[in-house]
Amino acid sequence: MSDEKKYWIGFNLVRGIGSVRFQQIKNYFGDLSVAWNAPGESFKQAGLPGRAVTNFLKLRKQIDLDKVYESILEKDIKVLTLLDDDYPRLLKEIDQSPPVIYVKGALTPADEFAIAIVGTRRVSEYGQQITRDTSIFLAGHGLTIVSGLARGVDGIAHRHALEAGGRTIAVLGSGVDVIYPPEHRKLAEAISENGAVISDYPLGTQPEGVNFPPRNRIISGLSLGTIVVEAGDRSGALITADFALEQGRDVFAVPGNVLSPASRGTNRLIQNGAYAMVSPQDVLDVLNLSELESIKTARQVLPADKTEARILQVMNFEPMHIDEICNEVSLSVDKVSAALTMMELKGLVQHVGAMRYAVVREFS
Repeated sequence: MSDEKKYWIGFNLVRGIGSVRFQQIKNYFGDLSVAWNAPGESFKQAGLPGRAVTNFLKLRKQIDLDKVYESILEKDIKVLTLLDDDYPRLLKEIDQSPPVIYVKGALTPADEFAIAIVGTRRVSEYGQQITRDTSIFLAGHGLTIVSGLARGVDGIAHRHALEAGGRTIAVLGSGVDVIYPPEHRKLAEAISENGAVISDYPLGTQPEGVNFPPRNRIISGLSLGTIVVEAGDRSGALITADFALEQGRDVFAVPGNVLSPASRGTNRLIQNGAYAMVSPQDVLDVLNLSELESIKTARQVLPADKTEARILQVMNFEPMHIDEICNEVSLSVDKVSAALTMMELKGLVQHVGAMRYAVVREFS
């Protein structure tokens, strides 16, 4: 058992301590074990509001962290923190990444190539067909489908991703042990066997309405882009689209009948600059993923050391400036430049000019 991880879980259990206040605690105390055992006054000095401090002190008296962590593991649930190597890279890149996520199933490197499909719960026959066809097509091309397990578009996207033999991730607005809606329990089980059911809410958290807008940032954060199939004026899918834009991710919207309330949100997204998705191939073209299997292969071929492996993890066929690569892998220019030179000789990457590099499409 990781002694450090149990303290991450402990603070995640405290009402009023989210990603921002979590970071305040880490910055002030440096070590979460120190923070967990610190006097209440020091939390006020760290800048936490009184109610959050009260909640923490009350919880600390009531729980045994070792038992809490053991009970999570006994339920075959994995806990990932921002310090873990297998914490999703795309999610780690967003502002206010969730400090802790609970995973039922497994996240894999293949899930870096993910697309979110979201939309209304009251989906029309048109929306059902588009969701089905898009999920099958993208899952069949190696993309992981991310959605929220809700009724309507979400459930359809998950089901057809699985039927296509693909991977899918469901992000909940409750604990991963509290499936909502209840009629999706079997679907959640199937997802955990061929993907993952995840949440940043502690086990036992009920699906309250206030939980769902924040969880939408995780749906978009896990994904290279977000597709909105149908959405009314006040649809939660539009919140997901807003988060995607804030996170620098692409947004796709399916054009709909201008007289249909279910298409008002998507048509407005297109008016405001979202990509109009008239075919799922549009997603592959915009994201430069038409040769996804080759990209995945490129990330696995002949990395001589951890540096080369890390560089391949962040690159694809789209040219990247060396400074951008350095930022992504958190290494010096000298080290990255030397690695790129060797990778060029191996035929893994190519220099396309102006200090920009891209993965080679065919390997010798």
